[in-house]
Formats: sequence, C-alpha cells, structure tokens
Amino acid sequence: MSVQDVGVDRSDFVKDWEQWHREHEEVLAGPHGFLAITSLHWLNAEPTRFEDAPGAWSTTPEGVVVELAEGEELTVDGVAVSGRHDFGVIGERESLYPGFGDAVIEVAKRGGHDILRPRHPGNALRTAFTRTPAYAPDPRWVRPGRFVPFDAPRAVTVGAAVEGLEHVYDSPGQVEFELDGAVHRLTAFNGRAAGSLTVLFTDATSGVTTYAANRSLSIAAPDTEGRVTIDLNRAANLPCAYTDLATCPLPPAENRLPVAIETGEKIPLERGGQP
Repeated sequence: MSVQDVGVDRSDFVKDWEQWHREHEEVLAGPHGFLAITSLHWLNAEPTRFEDAPGAWSTTPEGVVVELAEGEELTVDGVAVSGRHDFGVIGERESLYPGFGDAVIEVAKRGGHDILRPRHPGNALRTAFTRTPAYAPDPRWVRPGRFVPFDAPRAVTVGAAVEGLEHVYDSPGQVEFELDGAVHRLTAFNGRAAGSLTVLFTDATSGVTTYAANRSLSIAAPDTEGRVTIDLNRAANLPCAYTDLATCPLPPAENRLPVAIETGEKIPLERGGQP
C-alpha cells in the first residue's frame, strides 16, 4: 500500500484522473492536433510541392523557404503572405504553424531535419477518433519518489519512432521509486513547466496491453528535499501510438522496466487496442 492510499477520496481521485485523460485526448484530437496530420515531408534543397500544402518547399542554410504560386497564400502571425517567404532557421523540437484555410502547415525541425506536416481538421484519423482505452485509475499506482540529480546535466541520445532518426535531450538526473518491494530508477528529461520532469518508459505490458514503443509520464518539480510524486495512472501515449506521421522519441535503455505497470493509457483502438 502506498502512502497515497491512506485517507484518499477515491471519488475525487477518479474525477481528477478523468479530467486529465479528457484534456489529453482533446489536445490529441483537436482541429490541428496530431490526429489531423495528413503527411510527413522531409525537406531538402530541391523546392518540392505537396498535395496537402500550398507552395514549393525547401531547406536552405538560411532556413526553410516556401515559394507560393500566383493565387496561393499562407497566413503567418495573422498576416497573409504570398510569393517567397523565408521562415528562417527553426530550432530543434520547435514548430511554426502558418495557416492555410481551415488547416495549418506545421514547419518544424526534428532530429536535425527540417520537416513539413500539414494538419487538416477533416483528416479521417481525427474525425473517426472516439477515445483511448485506459486502465481504471487506482491510488495504488501513485508512488512517492525521489529525484537524484546528476552533478551536471547530461546529453542523452535516444532513438525515434522513425527509423534512423535520433533525438538528443538534456537530462538533469533520475527519479527513483519503490514498487512491490523493488526500487526502480529512471532517467528523466526536462518537462514543459519550469523544474518539471518527463520520463519515457516501457514495461512488461508494452506490446501486450499498452503501446509497444513508449509511454510518457509528467512529474511535477521536486520539492526542496528532492521528493516527487509519481502518478503512474497518468502514463500517456505519445502521438506515434496513433499515427506513423510522428517522430516521437524512444525511452533510454535504462527506462525499460521489468515489471508490469498495469495503469495509464492502453494501446489505441487505431492500433488494434481493445475497448
């Protein structure tokens, strides 16, 4: 039994989890979320046109460029642009979203490569989406943990859902927690909020009831004593669990847990998961 089991209001606990799960799905299946992506294009020096985006796109030493033909335009920062437009050099894991009708054209850099990912609200993967199956939330899977910082942040190279692609993330340290008498330690990356952490992992359920390649877990910033709360109920699918048009990172080798984490999101219905 974890300390979170003591005196927990299960009704409120379930409601909080349901809200988290609902918000996660709303982002995924939003009009321009990952389920709206219609293609993934790797840009090179040759200007190239694509069926689901206006213009001819290329990458140059000065950044991504689009040449829009007569009658074509994009909306960039609320302003209509035509002809040639330079997006400049895009930083790793950054994205720009020029508009095109009811779509947006994601211009991004992943693994050192400039890419284009048009996002159309009418994409069948998005319009057919209903929900993501998940284990019922249980306070048992909320574990007290500890953040163990490295002496200095380390650059960690991991693979990606796209074969041959690699991602490099800064890791400030590891998080450790106990489950059924065993201590597990996972390499963490910096999260979106200041001081927060993100952990990518697999476990004994991966490829059985949960997505084979990875799941992601967000952890709030450690307190002054390094204590963290690890809520495994919120183990979430990354976009690659739904579409081959994602470039998601894979977990570091040390984050492959030998135990079954039977909580969190399961294999999506789109990948043959069970309701």
